[in-house]
Amino acid sequence: MPEHQDISHIFSDWPYQPGVISARLVRCEDGREVLQMRIEMGLLQMETIGRPDGERPEGAETYLDYLIQKSFAEGDDFELTDEQCYEIDREFLQFYHRRICCLALREFHRAVNDSDHTLALMDFIVKHSSDRQWIVSHEQYRPFILFHRTQAAALTKLQASGAEGAIEECNRGLQHIRELFESLGADEQFNQDELVAQLVELKESLRKEYHVGRTLAEQLADAVSSEEYERAAKLRDMIARRIRRL
Repeated sequence: MPEHQDISHIFSDWPYQPGVISARLVRCEDGREVLQMRIEMGLLQMETIGRPDGERPEGAETYLDYLIQKSFAEGDDFELTDEQCYEIDREFLQFYHRRICCLALREFHRAVNDSDHTLALMDFIVKHSSDRQWIVSHEQYRPFILFHRTQAAALTKLQASGAEGAIEECNRGLQHIRELFESLGADEQFNQDELVAQLVELKESLRKEYHVGRTLAEQLADAVSSEEYERAAKLRDMIARRIRRL
């Protein structure tokens, strides 16, 4: 075996740690940045832009983009084939690996983008598959992906504009998860869910660490709930002015 093909030195310099997501960003010889993830018997290398494996399915940036184009061309009769379902599963797994690596590296904006892609892929599955069991095999992960997205969005907002925006991202994410539980007829499970508890803990830790009281949006919700409409109107104006300044 040619010496340059042996990658044992990489593994000895970067040992595998069970239960830990070990990831790093590496600059290639051509100047592009790639993401590497250490796994038990080797490593995964992923592109940071587009599809993680660097492929362009049928010339599209991702397989989801290709499927959207194809479904638009075929119209309402479009239904996923077994081969397309297989390719969706490949893309689903690739984006999962990159998402957890981005979270581990605190590349939160990238984690948000990859979460959004996966959620869009799942929405496409629901719309265009008649295999209920296969749909459920993906939908079971929706709360987990929403959890990742909310974490990443909150911490992105914290870096960009401060704790109040981060708290609002937590509230939006929690609302989306609540609506998901309600759509499944599992309202009572929301307050008992571990992922929900972790997001609430994140929100309250941000509130405590950065000395943030009730956010403007929370105050607005309180005012509407208590039918204080004049106060609510003033709060809406304050929120609108803040948005225009961003």
